[in-house]
Amino acid sequence: KQLIQSEKMASLGELTAGIAHEIQNPLNFVTNFSDISRELTVEMKEELNAKHYEEANKIADDLIENQNKILHHSKRADSIVKGMLQHSRASTGQKENISINTLVDEYLRLAYHGLRAKDKSFNATLNIDLDPANPITHLVPQDIGRVLLNIITNAFHAMQGKKASAGGDYQPVLSLKTRVADKILTIEIKDNANGVPEHLREKIFQPFFTTKSAGQGTGLGLSLAYDIAKAHGGSIRLESSSGQGSVFTIEIPA
Repeated sequence: KQLIQSEKMASLGELTAGIAHEIQNPLNFVTNFSDISRELTVEMKEELNAKHYEEANKIADDLIENQNKILHHSKRADSIVKGMLQHSRASTGQKENISINTLVDEYLRLAYHGLRAKDKSFNATLNIDLDPANPITHLVPQDIGRVLLNIITNAFHAMQGKKASAGGDYQPVLSLKTRVADKILTIEIKDNANGVPEHLREKIFQPFFTTKSAGQGTGLGLSLAYDIAKAHGGSIRLESSSGQGSVFTIEIPA
């Protein structure tokens, strides 16, 4: 239990490293739109005092639009913080109706910025193909968040390693796809790193198995992800080609 908690806290470190960068964007929007709204309010008072009601109405429309933008970006910041808090606390095991596209997008960006916070030189192309229907699924969000964070972070680490050895000709690419069909949620996470050697593929979901150097991992990340998917009545499978990369496919009843 202590090792599993250690793994959760390690992945929390990956998550929180991206928080500062990710949360700064919506906060900047809130600050800017609030400042503009303050100036518009002053202008509107001047127009009202001059009995220029048509101009005052136009300014009021701009204010309403600004308030909508402030609300949107405030909710964005709120969702990032909630994601971090959900990830840090013990799972309640309670399933919730949640947009899988929102959850996946949130954890992808946090994992990416988490790695970038440690290695500014790392860049990757993100190919995101989210289900256009934006399906609402019934699952435990903090648990599925851990699954996503573990697999996506592993993919980034693998591509980071290949970049260090391959040099300038190699461009890391992470592809992520979500689909819901026949009441099955499918999440596909694909990287173009070196792949998993054939003799290691059967061991990849075993507890304590890790290809990372000593002190770099507990070997519980993918094991934990596998157990979470299984607890949801689903599965995770790995397809990998040596030198070509890996594809993790998560399938869970929606």
